[in-house]
Amino acid sequence: MVGSNPKSYRYACVRRVASPDATTHGLRWRLVGIACLLAPLSLALAQCGRAPNPATLAANASAAPGDTFEDRFPKPEFRDRFPTEGESFQQRQLADVTPRRTVQTYRVASLEPTLSLPRPSAPNKEELTTLISMRSSAFPYNGNNPASDSPFLNVSSGDRRGHRGYSGRVYWQDQTYNDSRVLVHIPENFDVRKPGVIVVFFHGNGATLERDVRDRQLVPQQISDSGVNAVLLAPQMAVDAADSSAGKFWQPGGFKRFMAESVDNLARLHGDPASAKAFAKMPIVIVGYSGGFLPTAWSLEVGGISDRVRGVILLDAVYGELDKFAAWIENHRSGFFVSSYTHYTARHDRELMRMLREKGVTVQEDMNRPLRPGSVMFVETGEGITHRDYVTQAWTKNPIEQVLVKMAAPSMRVAAGTAPTTSR
Repeated sequence: MVGSNPKSYRYACVRRVASPDATTHGLRWRLVGIACLLAPLSLALAQCGRAPNPATLAANASAAPGDTFEDRFPKPEFRDRFPTEGESFQQRQLADVTPRRTVQTYRVASLEPTLSLPRPSAPNKEELTTLISMRSSAFPYNGNNPASDSPFLNVSSGDRRGHRGYSGRVYWQDQTYNDSRVLVHIPENFDVRKPGVIVVFFHGNGATLERDVRDRQLVPQQISDSGVNAVLLAPQMAVDAADSSAGKFWQPGGFKRFMAESVDNLARLHGDPASAKAFAKMPIVIVGYSGGFLPTAWSLEVGGISDRVRGVILLDAVYGELDKFAAWIENHRSGFFVSSYTHYTARHDRELMRMLREKGVTVQEDMNRPLRPGSVMFVETGEGITHRDYVTQAWTKNPIEQVLVKMAAPSMRVAAGTAPTTSR
């Protein structure tokens, strides 16, 4: 109040606060003041959990200067995106902006195989050389000897039966004429789907398939080394004996039956029974060494499939049956005939050459020219070439291999063979 005594006013206030009634009255006012403060807070807490009112937000929002969208996110100018003449782009690699991750290696399936899986009837199988028993092989044989028209087994002693040859020596059936096995060889690279040939080898006297044909004369190896798509069949003739008897190959159709049974065995050993049809159509080349001339000649004469025989190779083997060889050569001009000889058979080879020339057949006396259908070649070998080693060393080393190389068309090659050498 204007004009009041300040001291009196200050004293009055102190007296009021100090009195009991004043104290109670002041506490009430304090509580009222606290309630007034808590009321807005309680209203705010009551609004928690409820979405704000859009109208309230719009009404309370005021555009502050410098807070527009354009102010906060300015549009980039040309100079911000492209350097000036004095500047240059900073070169960055993809690795600079790509998040670094730990590289893990996984094995996943490929759309194309990464391994060369074998196909049925495909090449590149393991080389196979084995012995199999065949009923149609040369022995056992219980028929007649066509030379005498008498039983082949013409000697007996108790239960044993045997054959007495022209020399007078007796060979017993259970020791000499009872082995029906055939040596079969399928080279590693043989492919039955390609043009091929079946080589039939008739061994000479005093031989066995394993000791001589396979290991000493290397006939299976020569087939493989030629690189020609060929397989080998070598029937056991008289076992380790000085005997050239032909056994079942003397019989009409004997060679045909042998080849029919061989086809089934070749298909089974090759691993594809369906390949029997391909084997049944393959041409045949017969190789006769020494005493093997006899089954060779009779197979050509009465074997029943002489038209499938596309070639004959005689290795110091023209000891007789010249008429049978001459007849096949004359009547099968699509086949080839090769005879290599030493002084042991020179007389018979020259006689055969004379017979052929009289029939109008062209005869060549060397192996330097190409071997074609209808070729007839005779090759005489000089001193130092032995009859025993003739299968591996005649006019050239490994003559079977060399003739196959000269014979084969490019379509019959399945591996790199050795180039044929000249005659000596």
